[in-house]
Amino acid sequence: MGATKTDRKLSIGVEEILNDYRLACESREASLMGRKEVFMGKAKFGIFGDGKEVAQIAMAKAFKNGDFRSGYYRDQTFMFAIGQLSVQEYFAQLYAHTSIEAEPASGGRSMNGHFGTRLLDENGGWKKQTEMKNSSADISPTAGQMPRLLGLAYASKLYRQNKELHQFTDFSITGNEVAFGTIGNASTSEGPFFESINAAGVLQVPMVMSVWDDEYGISVPKEFHTTKGSISEFLAGIQRTKDKPGFEVFVVKGWDYAALVETFEKAAKIARDEHVPTFIHVIEMTQPQGHSTSGSHERYKSKERLQWEADFDCLKKMREWILENELAQEADLEFIEKEAKEGAKFAKTAAWNAFMEDIKAEQNEAIAAIEKCAEDSNFIGEIHQAASDLKKTMNPIRLDSIKSVKKVLRLTRSENTDTRAELVSWLNNALAKNKERFSSHLLSESAQSALKVEEVKPDFSDESPLVDGREVLQACFDAALARDPRVFAIGEDVGKIGDVNQAFAGLQDKYGQLRVTDTGIREATIIGQGIGAALRGLRPITEIQYLDYLLYAIQILSDDLASLQYRTAGGQKAPLIIRTRGHRLEGVWHSGSPMGMILSSLRGIHVLVPRNMTQAAGFYNTMLKADEPALIIECLNGYRLKERIPNNVGEFTLPLGVPEVLKEGADMTVVTYGSMCRIVMQAAEELEEIGISVEVIDVQTLLPFDVHHSIVDSIKKTNRVIFADEDVPGGASAYMMQKVVEEQGAYFHLDSQPVTIAAKEHRPAYASDGDYFSKPSVETVFDTAYALMSEVNPTKFPNLY
Repeated sequence: MGATKTDRKLSIGVEEILNDYRLACESREASLMGRKEVFMGKAKFGIFGDGKEVAQIAMAKAFKNGDFRSGYYRDQTFMFAIGQLSVQEYFAQLYAHTSIEAEPASGGRSMNGHFGTRLLDENGGWKKQTEMKNSSADISPTAGQMPRLLGLAYASKLYRQNKELHQFTDFSITGNEVAFGTIGNASTSEGPFFESINAAGVLQVPMVMSVWDDEYGISVPKEFHTTKGSISEFLAGIQRTKDKPGFEVFVVKGWDYAALVETFEKAAKIARDEHVPTFIHVIEMTQPQGHSTSGSHERYKSKERLQWEADFDCLKKMREWILENELAQEADLEFIEKEAKEGAKFAKTAAWNAFMEDIKAEQNEAIAAIEKCAEDSNFIGEIHQAASDLKKTMNPIRLDSIKSVKKVLRLTRSENTDTRAELVSWLNNALAKNKERFSSHLLSESAQSALKVEEVKPDFSDESPLVDGREVLQACFDAALARDPRVFAIGEDVGKIGDVNQAFAGLQDKYGQLRVTDTGIREATIIGQGIGAALRGLRPITEIQYLDYLLYAIQILSDDLASLQYRTAGGQKAPLIIRTRGHRLEGVWHSGSPMGMILSSLRGIHVLVPRNMTQAAGFYNTMLKADEPALIIECLNGYRLKERIPNNVGEFTLPLGVPEVLKEGADMTVVTYGSMCRIVMQAAEELEEIGISVEVIDVQTLLPFDVHHSIVDSIKKTNRVIFADEDVPGGASAYMMQKVVEEQGAYFHLDSQPVTIAAKEHRPAYASDGDYFSKPSVETVFDTAYALMSEVNPTKFPNLY
């Protein structure tokens, strides 16, 4: 390769350019081979980054240690280029290899094309982000990466402008880090994209946002997606001017290597130096294999379009550019292309062999145990056939061995032999290993797990002042902000007025706008701001003003935050606290208790439901000591009820998953939480007056729920139970019933049918009558408990109505 000429526009040597071409070719070969692996049945699904190689290499050149990526599932070449993904690891993910060593992004839990770096060490502690190139873990929902991208960039703003944070050099060097985002052109139609772009422009954060534009969204062309058919034209108004801040906007062709390198260098420099967001619309990109292995793009692209894509393929154009600029000879490029193909093939084979080695080791153990079991069985022929069938399985996976062993154990269910016992032992051991492979790290398993935070009881004295409940929270937040400069709070009306219920009153004046900050009305990106900042070592408290408005952010909470530790197999964490208020106030949109929805969609986030503000303060203190996320739902009608401020308001903690008995009783147990605690307690007092003794239990947290199974101990005493809350029928009340009656075995101790009390199926109507006839009241609880006792002793408790 004797050519020495370089392009005048670039300060890049020939060797680097040719290495870039080699990497682009190797990535393309990986895409082509990946598709074939799916069609051969060696992988379930494939989605690839072919056509985007050159632009991603250019982006990687501007990406420095400490920077973060928040992208989508076609960024394989970028991950190769920054050295955070090998081709072998790429194929390991395609095969779903469950080894963290083989597939560090997700341990086989995410389908291919979902990239992420391991931000945590083996103990769940933070690595030094400023010494690494970082990628937040991808999710499939299109545009779902955008809110998190905003938060990653926002963290740099805080690290730069808050001098108290300059000490945390493992996470930032005075805010010099840039957050790089990527998205497909069609996904720019999603709401989270627009919300994030707007917020980034308002906040002026160091973001480089790239749109890979191949003019289609699966089969749908650009004119059905975007006004004017161009996202950069549509967003022209975000271009900053001399007088007004905004974005710096670039448009560049996805096959123009020199222009791409120059553009990404300029955009990153602006973002890094000036903390101005930049937007790069990369046009004229191609997608040679179509969207994914689920279909063929020949079905919806014209012959003319397909020919254009062949002519303007970025590898073809880069090859032409190299030859035109005499950077290499034809023979040199042919040699590079051959090496790239061989390299990708070698990596693919190595990945497959490593994947099958793990599988076949267990398969051989299963076969040996099955054949040994046959020696002592009356079903020797059938068992040997099962072993033979397992041996013949083409491309076996773990479920094949489990199914074969279970088949033999069912066959020999009436036999009691040592070899059968050994087979049972093998099965239990295999199931335990697979539980670790596929079900670990839903929650933190580190020493900072919320479940391991030591309980510190609140300290009250005669001098403890009796105040409005919101003042207890205010004192708690004041202590947290004073204690730790990493703590900050954001949300609608949180700053200047101190939130709509005044729990942050005066704290912006005391700690400044960077610590207690107003935001626009944009729930999804409030959460995203928190996720990204938490990923970078900060301790955000993000407020959703009312629980009803959580629905705006539920997709981000569910798909991104709740699954983060799980989908990275313990490789990433975001200890975000989401603060909101719910249950009772007034009307359809300010009385929400959609707990069933929350419980179903937010597994992986602790859901804490304090009955008053003192309990809420204890939970905030607990979670600020922990390394995982929580949703804390305050009682909307409790801010002006009187409570005493603990002397240790900033230090006391509440354990998670530990119910509290509010009132002891003998006739029945009522299990509840939140605002219903006051209603149930009043009903219990009225029931006591007519001779019905009710034990009232506040579960305090729904996720986790009664980790010590203490509620069943109450039911052993009372033999009756009511589950009461404000959700719709079959919501959280049904969840609590399942946990106690089924999981804790309370059915064994019941003398009466378990009963639930819930709100009506519709949203609550406005005004006091609307509340009374929509949600459970004191009379509802009284009547339900009375009816339960009337069934037991109708003479003593005759029908009321």
